[in-house]
Amino acid sequence: MRGLVIARLVIREAARRRLLLALLVLTLIVIALTGWGFSRIPTITQRGAPLPDVQVKLVASQFLIVTMFMFSFVLAMAAVFVAAPQISGDVESGTALAILSRPIGRAEFVVGKWLGLFALVAIYAGGAAAVELGVVNAVVGYAPPEPLAFIAFVIVEGLVIMTLALMLSTRLSGMVGGVIALVLFGIAWIGGIVGGIGLAFDNAGITHVGTATKLIFPTDGLWRGAVYALEPQAILATGAQAGPASAANPFYAPAAAPLSFELYVVGWVVLVLGLAVYSFHTREP
Repeated sequence: MRGLVIARLVIREAARRRLLLALLVLTLIVIALTGWGFSRIPTITQRGAPLPDVQVKLVASQFLIVTMFMFSFVLAMAAVFVAAPQISGDVESGTALAILSRPIGRAEFVVGKWLGLFALVAIYAGGAAAVELGVVNAVVGYAPPEPLAFIAFVIVEGLVIMTLALMLSTRLSGMVGGVIALVLFGIAWIGGIVGGIGLAFDNAGITHVGTATKLIFPTDGLWRGAVYALEPQAILATGAQAGPASAANPFYAPAAAPLSFELYVVGWVVLVLGLAVYSFHTREP
């Protein structure tokens, strides 16, 4: 129960600093701009004739994947920006010492921070993704095959990087922990491409590199699951004809994320959160 008090304080502090308002305004501007871009797709002509409705939706599906790829980077930076200074900032300012002098344990303090941050990530990621999908459907008439699965994968992707940034915050300053978290996010994305290249050329060693990065920091695997939820059957069929070579494309996923990987991500989050609790428990505030 006391952890929920900390979670409310995190949300209230974010609202006080107008972080949510700034993200909301910027996100709405981006959605408006991309919505205008989607609205221009039906005006594309081929040899003077407008594109058939099927091709319009195929183009819209690929543009949507690229747009959401940009959104995943924005989400990662926002999650890191919010989480990285959460504990280190309270320790440096003396706020943590004042709070922990009350009947609030360190585990409750860390878990409460995590719950508040998770609420912020879920509200922002889920809300922004849902609005973007709604705008695309309104202006082009295209809806992805599995919109709810896509939103879920995006939220969990933000949750993963937020949990890592919070864990680093128990030992490092906000700037240092944030840089490390973002670098690992980029490495995971590159590792996914490297693994796809290894699969395309049937190179087991390079493929294992991609697998290892996916397990160490599973954001790229979650991104692939999100991509699969956005892909229409025509794109999947085209990718299947291309064979293993399509695996190197970061904007294509040949199959849904297996249940074993989804369960692994749950275990990963629990483990890293546990490490955050242990790390803060062994640190003098």
